[in-house]
Amino acid sequence: MSSSQNNDSDERFALGLVFALITLVVLSVLWFGAYKGIHGAKAAKGGVVAAKLQPGASGAVLGGTASAGSAAATGAGDAAAQAGAAAGASASAASGAAAQAGAAADDAARVLIENGIVKFYFATAKADLAPGANEALVDVVAGVKAGQRAVISGYTDSTGDAEKNAELAKQRAFAVRDALVALGVAEDKLDLKKPEAVENAGNNAEARRVEVVLAK
Repeated sequence: MSSSQNNDSDERFALGLVFALITLVVLSVLWFGAYKGIHGAKAAKGGVVAAKLQPGASGAVLGGTASAGSAAATGAGDAAAQAGAAAGASASAASGAAAQAGAAADDAARVLIENGIVKFYFATAKADLAPGANEALVDVVAGVKAGQRAVISGYTDSTGDAEKNAELAKQRAFAVRDALVALGVAEDKLDLKKPEAVENAGNNAEARRVEVVLAK
């Protein structure tokens, strides 16, 4: 009996040990499988996140670059427009200044000598001789002293008050006469012609001139 009981005990112990080993093996397999599954899932999730982040990051960078490029292009366009406007304003200002300078030059008193004719141009509504008048009359003075006569012809505008225009033209002719007398020319050697009206002169300098020419 004792031997039989011992055998039964040994068999139960062996069986228990076998079941324990089997259980340990099964648990080990289950744990390893679960570990692999969890690790694989994490890796897959990390890959998906990385994949999502990469296009997103690229998109952000590209979007930023595109926005920067658009802003730069807009800025360049605005700068070009401003430069064009500034250039147009400068051109307009230069044109206006040139026009004003031309008008001022046309209105200024001056004296010219063309083909032996001394031409005095007067400022608007004035009878003052231009600087250099005496030098311009040197040949006229020499001609009169040589026996010639000096003919003084005034011109006036045909528009406006005829009497005022004629009076101003006369005063301008007298200014030239007085200059010649001051240079030593006898008054009886001078011929003053009646002022002539210049048609369609408007504010033209040709209607504000006096000419001196030698005649025999």
